[in-house]
Amino acid sequence: MVEFLKKLKADDRGATAVEYGLILSLIFLALMGAVEAFGQTTIDMWNGISTEMQNAGI
Repeated sequence: MVEFLKKLKADDRGATAVEYGLILSLIFLALMGAVEAFGQTTIDMWNGISTEMQNAGI
């Protein structure tokens, strides 16, 4: 039993998987932030074009 616990303590495969999961989640959050910012910028651009077209009477 003691030998099993020593092997279990030395096994770091699960920790590596958790680290990869955390890194992936941080990348995902950064990507979602970038997409949201890009989307808002695009919406603002089209709203500006629409306003200019209405002001021009087109």
